[in-house]
Amino acid sequence: MTATEADRPQSLADEAAVDDLIASNDVVLLELYTDGCSICASMEPILTNVARATDAVVATVNPRNDPPLVDRFSVQSVPKFVLFVDGEPVAERAEGFIPNDDLVSWVEENAA
Repeated sequence: MTATEADRPQSLADEAAVDDLIASNDVVLLELYTDGCSICASMEPILTNVARATDAVVATVNPRNDPPLVDRFSVQSVPKFVLFVDGEPVAERAEGFIPNDDLVSWVEENAA
């Protein structure tokens, strides 16, 4: 992955892509979103900032495109964020809009 690719969220297609990304990176912030979600759309520039400001690889996936993801991550509302460190989920947040500084701090605190 180039530095430019690491500085922006990656869009993943399915559970296999999620698993590959988690397995090949030390820290991954995964956003589960849906198309048409205005809060999810408003998080896009913040996710880009998180990718630039932290060591986390940031990725997004629409669980509606791969229904097993809904059960795997207990998605009841979007956006939902799951942070993985060394392949294991260490923290998750399921709430609406998260300001940039709060999301960066959350990633840094939980990835340490």
